[in-house]
Amino acid sequence: MKISVKLAILMAIMTFASAGFSHAQQGSKSKGAAHPAPTAAPPANPQADTAPANAPAPPGWAARCNSTSRGAPLECTIEQSAVLSKTGQLVVLVNIRVPSDTHTPVALVQLPLGLNLPAGAKLQVDDGNAIDLQIQTCENRGCYAGTPIAPDLLAALKSGKQLKVSFQNLAKETIAIPMPLADFAAAYDKIK
Repeated sequence: MKISVKLAILMAIMTFASAGFSHAQQGSKSKGAAHPAPTAAPPANPQADTAPANAPAPPGWAARCNSTSRGAPLECTIEQSAVLSKTGQLVVLVNIRVPSDTHTPVALVQLPLGLNLPAGAKLQVDDGNAIDLQIQTCENRGCYAGTPIAPDLLAALKSGKQLKVSFQNLAKETIAIPMPLADFAAAYDKIK
């Protein structure tokens, strides 16, 4: 049974290039993958992928804080995720937290299984420089990469329009997932 689950996940990722995805926090849909190009492919049918005019505006970056006990300091995070619209499978989750001890933001990126691990992943804001991420570990929910967020990257995230998370599948095809940054600055201000 473990093999069939892994095979199903691998098949979902391999067909990702032809499947649409949506931002779970965003609620918008667009096509999910781009082959070696640095940006994601536009939707094949933009009108089929838009939300109805009377739908409420979906939330973007979600902010939340919690602590381990009443006396412990708050640990705050913001996150945005992208899921396959047909299956609900998580493709990418970007979580940014500000530890109470250092106050230096840290990003944790969750990626799907079935990656070309040596290639790692990349973060890119708009047309800026890409930041290489080394994949640190994988488990049954996905693979993870983390990095401290330098002040220049934080400034780019606050003023940018789109964060691209890219990685390679096992066929060494580059998949780029766009994540809107429209409300990133407001969400980050809530947790800093």
